[in-house]
Amino acid sequence: MKRFLTILAAMLTGVSVAEAQSLEGVTVESYTMERSGDYVVVDMDLNFAELKVKGVQSVMFTPHIVRDTMSVALRSIGVNGRNRHFYYLRNEDKVLTDGEDIVFRSNEVPDVVAYHAMVPFESWMDGCQLVFERSDCGCNNIELGREGAILVDRFPLEPYRPILLYLRPQAEKSKVRELSGSAFVDFPVSKMDIRPDYRNNIAELSKITSTIDSIKGDSDATITAISIKGYASPESSYLNNTRLAKGRTEALKEYVEQLYNFDEDFITTSYEPEDWAGLERFVVASHNIRNKSAILSIIRKDEDADIKEWRIKSEYPEDYQFLYDYCYPSLRHSDYVVQYEVRQYSNPREIEEIMNTAPQKLSLEEFYILAETYEVGSTELDELWEIAVRMYPNDAVANFNAANSAMDKGDYKRAMRYLDKAGDMPEVHFSRGCIEVLQENYSEALPHLEEAIKQGVDEAAAVYEAVSNHWKVTRAKR
Repeated sequence: MKRFLTILAAMLTGVSVAEAQSLEGVTVESYTMERSGDYVVVDMDLNFAELKVKGVQSVMFTPHIVRDTMSVALRSIGVNGRNRHFYYLRNEDKVLTDGEDIVFRSNEVPDVVAYHAMVPFESWMDGCQLVFERSDCGCNNIELGREGAILVDRFPLEPYRPILLYLRPQAEKSKVRELSGSAFVDFPVSKMDIRPDYRNNIAELSKITSTIDSIKGDSDATITAISIKGYASPESSYLNNTRLAKGRTEALKEYVEQLYNFDEDFITTSYEPEDWAGLERFVVASHNIRNKSAILSIIRKDEDADIKEWRIKSEYPEDYQFLYDYCYPSLRHSDYVVQYEVRQYSNPREIEEIMNTAPQKLSLEEFYILAETYEVGSTELDELWEIAVRMYPNDAVANFNAANSAMDKGDYKRAMRYLDKAGDMPEVHFSRGCIEVLQENYSEALPHLEEAIKQGVDEAAAVYEAVSNHWKVTRAKR
């Protein structure tokens, strides 16, 4: 005969099972249960010093791996009383143990027995218990009683969750920002003076003045520089267009200076006589130009601008007329940039107010200051990093922190998108490993964590060790 119990239903019937580290007469001094490759391995140090077995009795100690209605019994330790020992010698077919089991005569049991067993791992064992059972048997193998103790309540204990790493951005010594745009100010033919009431000039000029006013009206901001660059379209000669682009840009500068009393050299200017780059973009995007390839070839050719313009006009007159009517007006524009500096913020409450009203004024470090006041995994923290990465879409640290926030919320696809934009910082390897860990892809996580360790991410070593031992439950000797 083999052991008494083979399935959970039979094992639990009439058996008292409690979370403990000992059964009558035997103490579990230490144990380790771990998954090693395709096997589950159990090691225990069992103290039998207090065990008492009557001469006619046989006692079996058997660990069981159990989950729901599934169970598997590991090798047993049998202790036979004197009479029972000789009975089994005469009646081998009655023996309760088999060749894998450990058997002692009661007067020969060591005080401490080192127990080792292994069984093939099966998928149902994820979340199983390790139950240690004692079974007592008397004459004719009549069962006298059973009791059990739960050594491991759940194996593994829980899906491992690493502590995610957030990076503190470097502080900006000065928070310089800028607002920019394009104004399409019209001038009468060959004229270079600003006429606000000419065509749509009021609206176009207000683009510049509204931008300046929005900054001047902000007590937290100070304008530090303004630049204007004027462009002309390719019609007419390059020399004349040079004169117009330069003169009209200077006129616009003087107009703005007079409105705000800026110092004479406060506004810087530049100009481009003919906006060939803008023309090329228009042609590439257009679906109404028959000879698109030929015209693009002319535009991209390294030759005199007047010759290129003449070739388009003479060789493709219909396309030229289309460009003249629908493209050339947009090539006569003035691009402006208003640069300003924003004061620093350090109070989390003030930072939160600014984040909700004008997040573009915050530095990444200020976002981080506020983040430290929010609970990890909270909706508020996730929204904060989403705003931060919108303000700094190409910043590696912003994307890295947004990725970790997405991981905290369980949105791993979003996290991966952000990590793809976080560059090759060592911490990125750590976070890629954490994504795999959180999805319980432990083997896939280890290479990322190894690389993070190589590159000096201290936190990676602890996660690597925890993941490596995730299928291991240990209780040391007390």
